[in-house]
Amino acid sequence: MTAQQIIKQFDLTAHPEGGYFKETYRSNGIIQNEHLPPEFVGNRNYSTSIYFLLTSEKFSAFHKINQDEIWHFYKGRTLKLHMISPEGDYSFVLIGNDIKQNEQPQFVVPAGYWFAAEVEAENAYAFTGCTVAPGFDFNDFVLPKRETLITLFPQHEAIITKLTHH
Repeated sequence: MTAQQIIKQFDLTAHPEGGYFKETYRSNGIIQNEHLPPEFVGNRNYSTSIYFLLTSEKFSAFHKINQDEIWHFYKGRTLKLHMISPEGDYSFVLIGNDIKQNEQPQFVVPAGYWFAAEVEAENAYAFTGCTVAPGFDFNDFVLPKRETLITLFPQHEAIITKLTHH
């Protein structure tokens, strides 16, 4: 299948960070705000899940959320997931199904980490899923300006410049 066929079959739409997505699950259960850490404003569902597709031309820009985010690999080419910890440590992981090459079919990005993702292969895509608990809400989503992130982590200016939109 091509990326466009997957986008059409699963009714994916453009995501603000880049790529394409569709929410596939939002639990009925609710966690009341008073039972959540202080960085959360408002109630949250127990969990949410999305399909997420990136192409060689559409990367996921650096952003962060208040929750751990579990990535699941489904189809396509290897996804390179870049992370910067709150302390400024850079790392990356390869998400895919080539286990012999140390690719991870599932990976958890810790809450509060800045992260971005890309498909390095040309003319390719990665079809993945992301699960978040407590459930995702755009109030938890921070998509910084390039200058803001470079000010926080000047030692990572090259990768930040490559994987931010503005």
